[in-house]
Amino acid sequence: MRQPLWAPSVDAIARSRMDAFRLHVNRHCGISLDDYHQLHDWSIRERAAFWQALADFFAVTFSAPAIQVLDEGPAMPDSRWFSGATLNYAAHLLRRHDQQPALISVSEAGVREQLSFADLNAHVAGLQRSFDEAGVEAGDRVAAILPNSWQAIVAMLAASSLGAVWSSCSPDFGAQGIIDRFGQIEPKVLIACSDYQYAGKSIDLTDRLAEVLRQLPSVEQLILVPGPAGVQKSLPDCHQAVQRWEEFYQPGGTPQFRVLPFDHPLYILYSSGTTGAPKCIVHGSGGVLLQHLKELGLHTDLQAGDRLFYYTTCGWMMWNWLASGLAVGATLVLYDGAPFYPHDARLIDLIDAEGINVFGVSARYLAALEKAGVQPARSHRLDSLRSILSTGSPLSPDSFDYVYRDIKDDLRLSSISGGTDIVSCFALGNPLLPVWRGELQGPGLGMAVEIWNEAGQRVLGEKGELVCTRHFPSMPLGFWNDSDGSRYRAAYFERFPGVWAQGDYAEQSEHGGLVIHGRSDAVLNPGGVRIGTAEIYRQVERIEAVMESVAIGQQWQGDVRIVLFVLLRDGVELDEALQQRIRSEIRQHATPRHVPARILAVKDIPRTRSGKIVELAVRNVVHGQPVKNTEALANPEALDHFRHRVELEQ
Repeated sequence: MRQPLWAPSVDAIARSRMDAFRLHVNRHCGISLDDYHQLHDWSIRERAAFWQALADFFAVTFSAPAIQVLDEGPAMPDSRWFSGATLNYAAHLLRRHDQQPALISVSEAGVREQLSFADLNAHVAGLQRSFDEAGVEAGDRVAAILPNSWQAIVAMLAASSLGAVWSSCSPDFGAQGIIDRFGQIEPKVLIACSDYQYAGKSIDLTDRLAEVLRQLPSVEQLILVPGPAGVQKSLPDCHQAVQRWEEFYQPGGTPQFRVLPFDHPLYILYSSGTTGAPKCIVHGSGGVLLQHLKELGLHTDLQAGDRLFYYTTCGWMMWNWLASGLAVGATLVLYDGAPFYPHDARLIDLIDAEGINVFGVSARYLAALEKAGVQPARSHRLDSLRSILSTGSPLSPDSFDYVYRDIKDDLRLSSISGGTDIVSCFALGNPLLPVWRGELQGPGLGMAVEIWNEAGQRVLGEKGELVCTRHFPSMPLGFWNDSDGSRYRAAYFERFPGVWAQGDYAEQSEHGGLVIHGRSDAVLNPGGVRIGTAEIYRQVERIEAVMESVAIGQQWQGDVRIVLFVLLRDGVELDEALQQRIRSEIRQHATPRHVPARILAVKDIPRTRSGKIVELAVRNVVHGQPVKNTEALANPEALDHFRHRVELEQ
């Protein structure tokens, strides 16, 4: 009989915030919920009562209370949450004012900077005053091209304290990629780094910034943040007012917080943009705050004083999620640089050096760590570590084994899944439930997640579309410059009218957990049988010789055939024996339907800047179709390895 890889002890359950919340609901709502499953069912049935109870539990401060918690239309997306309520997102992240560390910022160059909660408040207050003097008003956009540093957190908080809308890109974006995003939202202020370091190389951004500024006439003020080790670059020649970060403001005083409606815009995030211009997704302050308090405080069980780390850039939604850790009083450990430089265990070193309790990375990172032969259980203490989070792509069952075998056997491994679309999760970890190999522990509270077949019927133990059937507060306010909401509705509500379709191909297990099999738009369909790409990757990447793989469906002779591209270890050739081994592994552990008709070696695999493999771009290239926005890719040159392959013409 299968056994869970981890299960909470009775004492651990009693100490968890999730169980404290269950008791809070029982006391204040006059009901009796005995376990998490009953709590989740109640959170779906009584969503208004649930979200109000959550706000009360985390002492969310409303300057004016809600007239109505949920004003719900006949179908999604028609709803409004906490009508009449006012608050400020930044105020909830800056509630602590003590000398305990709020931010620990570590650069690849080895520079470590620490800000206490008192320091953080002082920096935000100073920058806020300068923003105010520069004419930043509620609703203005403040954009940033920054590394994952303390300056980015300070700038976001200062902007949101005034009601400005924050939007950021990582400095590895090309000029056109930045313009494609910020050109749509017309920021008043741009904050940018002069240079950054990655994998031991220093990259100068001066020319790129000059090009961006030429094409962003809305920008009135550029604030230039020093690069690695405080190196100052020359200021770009532009018509905008330009000041260095340390000259633009002086820290000191207490920040003030503009009172704003619950649904006032907080963030603009972007779709990957691999099929066209990036969509500008607008997220509201109150919805983000409540959703992140729930996910960090309850599902992650993050406590005040805990140290939270996520390997991310400012161009990925996990940065926004990470920032909200301040709302529960946690310390954020920020890192900017290459994850395997100067050695494979660089990020693992941070766990011991900074006493990290919750360590967040991508599924790709864990797979690469195992491929590199890193065994932290033998080389590191990891005394502080109690949870690992993984997202970005489905986490393979073998990676679950690796974590418990070679990293730590008594931690909670939480594979989480959601997206930029909701700047949060549909399914994630849970301190009250066991961890089963290959499964996300379950849907989040208040999230009516189901798996539907193509007829729109709920299925259990079968693969289908991941949907959410009820409104939730972190649904986007809409897309920027989409006044009638048509693009927003088309993105999520056309597949099943009135129901959110996330675009994930998934399955609900017998334990109530979820397995993600890949993106719905990348599902393979040979002979009319739907196959998720992750089902193939899980088998292929068990093979030592294979570093990574990407599978597509190629139109062939009136049907679809599966083509598998593999990135092999240095010195390994894709000979007939290796091809047969790959096919055998897939046939044995999946089905004969999953076996690719063609297997080809490539020297690189294209991915987005947040590390996700872009199957659709590969499919387009193979079929001679254009890839509409290569600026969305971290390595667009990789597409050349897939063009005009003679092996695919036979």
